[in-house]
Amino acid sequence: MIKVYNTITRKKELFKPREGNRVKLFVCGPTVYDNSHIGHARTYISFDVIARYLKYRGYSVFYLQNITDVDDKIIKRAIETGTEPIQLAREFENKYIEDMETLGVENVNLYARATEHLPEIIAQIKTLLDKGFAYETENGVYFNESKFPDFGKLSNRNLEDLNVHRINPDTSKRNPGDFALWKKKDDEPNWDSPWGTGRPGWHIEDTAITEEYFGAQYDIHGGGLDLIFPHHEAEIAQMESVSGKKPMVRYWMHTGFLNVKGEKMSKSLGNFITIKDLLKEYPPEVFRFFVLSTHYRSPIDFSQEILEQSQNGLKRIYKLTETIAGLLESDIPENSARDTEHQELIQDARKNFIEAMDNDFNTPFALSLLFDFIRDMNRDINELNISKKILIHVKEFINEIGNILGFEFVLNKSHEDVTDDLVDILTDVRERLRAKKDYELSDEIRSKLNDLNIVIEDRKN
Repeated sequence: MIKVYNTITRKKELFKPREGNRVKLFVCGPTVYDNSHIGHARTYISFDVIARYLKYRGYSVFYLQNITDVDDKIIKRAIETGTEPIQLAREFENKYIEDMETLGVENVNLYARATEHLPEIIAQIKTLLDKGFAYETENGVYFNESKFPDFGKLSNRNLEDLNVHRINPDTSKRNPGDFALWKKKDDEPNWDSPWGTGRPGWHIEDTAITEEYFGAQYDIHGGGLDLIFPHHEAEIAQMESVSGKKPMVRYWMHTGFLNVKGEKMSKSLGNFITIKDLLKEYPPEVFRFFVLSTHYRSPIDFSQEILEQSQNGLKRIYKLTETIAGLLESDIPENSARDTEHQELIQDARKNFIEAMDNDFNTPFALSLLFDFIRDMNRDINELNISKKILIHVKEFINEIGNILGFEFVLNKSHEDVTDDLVDILTDVRERLRAKKDYELSDEIRSKLNDLNIVIEDRKN
């Protein structure tokens, strides 16, 4: 049975969806005004694996993610770049989805844009006004926090604590913490509403989208720890006030912070790393392995040294699958006296892996169990004390784990083919340089290739 740590109760709970084996999962998506960074990637890789594992365990998962494509940050960036805000949002939305595909995040069923759900947003605001949870001012429509006594239950803080350090630039608000549902704006982009032209607030888009696809109550809401307050608190207040039903979400799940060498990632510190910049240096599966080597709820520290460790860990798995592929082409016995013993090892490894993942998706422990299994298999493989039958089962088991965690666990042959083609091109260029007696440059090419363990020997023929 799967156990999930629930942020709102601060304990692990037995996972039980609202409707049989159907799971409705929502994770807050990006505000698309810039390239996504590795902190985003950490969250979305984690929830991709959670969705994969739930499917593996027999659940039918509908994974919904919003796209915030109208926001002050988008408008500010559009002005700076001389671009239309919606055009800018579409550009970075496409880049975000490309990044996710590259990282193997492929279980989101629907990306829902805020701008395509304005009728649902306006309908929710009207309901909140009609029920007395919101009020209109000359600047917009605001949610009245004082009308929702449960505000702060997710972050475990009361309204007095939450309001201590808040500033109140809008004197038309009744309380410092009241947040915007609709902002009255004349500048573009804007939309018509019963309260004049303007734009929706940030929090209302998520509840409008989830109510449209999931209804007033659903199973899992995910996101980073930084979204608990005020974003997720605001979502709870809005949806539970609109519907009168509690709880809005059965399980709240949050990923820990990603730091860079012990410091919070920020542009001012010069340690801000986009996904695209990272992928120039490392294959996507290396970063994915790095993410899963830490529990999704724990803080994770990014450094080149830890990435190298992740790369080496992957190589151990690649090496085993490569060795198995070679042995399956050889003349080793089809069966052996140790088949039953090896079969039990595989069954135990699968059982232990499932137990680790059932325990709040404990990927680092699951990976450590996989390496224990690889160590045991390597010992018998090196001694050729294993049959083809068992090797096939080992291969199937590793592929099974790979599908759950989002890896192929095989060497990328297409990359090898490209490398071979590049080497052929470089050696041809060297020959032409040597024919022109440009030995200095041809020797430099040979030296660079030697650094990559590609040895070229020049002979008369």
